[in-house]
Amino acid sequence: MEFKTFGSDNKPTLLLLPGLGVSHEIFLPLVELLKERFLIITADIDGFLLDKPSRFTSVDDQAAQAIRYVQEHYGGQLDVAYGLSLGGKILSRMLERNEIVVGHAIMDAAPLLPLPNWSVAPLRYYQAFNVWTCYHWTGFWRRLFHSHYFDVLLDEVKKVYPSGKTRAVLDGYKSVYTSKLESVSGNDIHFWYGTKEAFVAKPQVKHLLSLCPNAQVEVFPKMNHGQLLVDHPEEVAQRIISLIQNGIS
Repeated sequence: MEFKTFGSDNKPTLLLLPGLGVSHEIFLPLVELLKERFLIITADIDGFLLDKPSRFTSVDDQAAQAIRYVQEHYGGQLDVAYGLSLGGKILSRMLERNEIVVGHAIMDAAPLLPLPNWSVAPLRYYQAFNVWTCYHWTGFWRRLFHSHYFDVLLDEVKKVYPSGKTRAVLDGYKSVYTSKLESVSGNDIHFWYGTKEAFVAKPQVKHLLSLCPNAQVEVFPKMNHGQLLVDHPEEVAQRIISLIQNGIS
């Protein structure tokens, strides 16, 4: 993992963990909105680094690296942590390990449950093909979808795919979809998802609430996977600011 910081040292700390196939740069519009209010730590996940060959290890290893970084640099405490998709899965594992204090945790469409064994391999190769086509045929996908949301995702794939290539995608999806969240720690846990991904997200929510009945679930109309962050960073920023203003750290 690689970490970058933005903002001032005397501000509340905010950790941002990206999803599979994207870099910390997907957060840059959000960083711009929050850098005056927070000390922001962004992560790049192994297998999806910028301009550097790497291999994805496992969700657990990525969580351990993030925990160690927070312990070494921030006394084992974060005011807010936000994880998108795979980043949310990593954040869930950090909360499960309970080795650092996270005042407010946001898991945005995090996959918390394993898939049936028979479906893991087909999904891995299907997703690997999707990422490969996005990397090689960007112009086709842009013409097909013609939206800011897909433009950003395609740009991200172009940047990080050379790092770990298809192997990183295969290993990443295998680690994500063969592990289950067993427990969760924290005083303020949030789970976000969009209505366009509800079929996949609802079982994750049900499982999270079985472990943490006080978790707060928010559903965003007409939003797809990661679309709130990409298309409406100002709303994400305001929600993060509100956690610090109104909540307990």
